[in-house]
Amino acid sequence: MMNVDVIIPLYKPTEKFLHLLDMLKAQTVPVHRIILVNTEKKYYDAFTENGDLEKKYGNLLVRHIAKTEFDHGKTRNYGVSLSDAPCFIMMTDDAVPADERLVEKLLAPFQDKRVGMSYARQIPAEGCGALESYTRQFNYPEDSCTKSAADMKDMGLKAFFASNVCAAYRRDIFDELKGFTDHTIFNEDMIYARGLLDAGYLIAYEAEAVVAHSHNYNAFQQFHRNFDLGASQAMYPHIFEGLPAESEGIRLVKKSCAYALRVGKPWLIVKLFWQSGFKYLGYFLGKRYERLPMGIVKAFSMNKDFWK
Repeated sequence: MMNVDVIIPLYKPTEKFLHLLDMLKAQTVPVHRIILVNTEKKYYDAFTENGDLEKKYGNLLVRHIAKTEFDHGKTRNYGVSLSDAPCFIMMTDDAVPADERLVEKLLAPFQDKRVGMSYARQIPAEGCGALESYTRQFNYPEDSCTKSAADMKDMGLKAFFASNVCAAYRRDIFDELKGFTDHTIFNEDMIYARGLLDAGYLIAYEAEAVVAHSHNYNAFQQFHRNFDLGASQAMYPHIFEGLPAESEGIRLVKKSCAYALRVGKPWLIVKLFWQSGFKYLGYFLGKRYERLPMGIVKAFSMNKDFWK
C-alpha cells in the first residue's frame, strides 16, 4: 500500500479542525504524515496552548509562515515540497471527512494510471443554509465520473472543475506539470486541473469520498469572493477564455428557484436573487479589474494581501 500525505494550509484553527484531525486518524488507509502550513504562528500557539497537537497526533509536521507570505498556489507548493509520498491529498482546514473511508475512496481512481487527480464530494456542514445546501448538491452530485480534455466541448469549465478543498494528486504527474501556479489569487486548483487535461491526463470526481464543507456567506462576502474569482479568470485567459461561466451560473439560479418552490420555501427566491446579483456584480467587476484603480481593486477583493 502506497504512502499518502495530507497537506493542509491552516489559518486561525477552530474545533472543527480538531475534528478533521480525529477523522484523518481513523481512516481505513492510514495517513503517513499530515503537513500543516500555518499562517501566523501566534494563532496556532493560542489555539494549542492547552495541548500539544504534535504529541497527540504523532504524524503532524507543522511549518509557519507570515500572513504576507500566504499565496493560494505558492503556499500549497511549499506544503508539497515537504512531502516525499507518491500521492498526497490537499485539504482545507474546515473540510471534515464524513467517514473513515475518505482516503481509501480518493485513492481508488489512481488504479487507472491516466488519472492525475481525484476530488471529493462536498456535502453541507452543520448549520448550512438551504440555498447553500442546494448549491452543494448542484456542484457535487451523487454520481462519480471521470473527465478528459474531450469533455470541455460539452461541459465547458465543468470539465476541469476540481476543488482542492479535498483532492488527491499523483506526485509524479504533479511534478511533471510543475505544481500549482505560484502567484494566484484564486482558482489554483482549476488552473492546475486544466493543465492536467491539456497534458492528456484524466480527472476523477469520486462521489463516495465525502467531506462536510460549506460556507454561509452573506451577499457582500459573495461579492468579494466572486470578484477574486473573476480576477483570477482575467489573469489566465488561456485557461478560461472561450469557456464562459455565466451560463452555468444562470443554470444554478434556475435550478435553485425550482428547489425553493419544491420544498415549499418560495421566500428563498428573494434571497437567491439578492445574493446572485452580488455574485454576478463581483464576478463582472473582477473580470475587468485591470480597468479599476488599485484602491478599488483592494476594497473589492477578499484576498487583499495578494495585491501588495
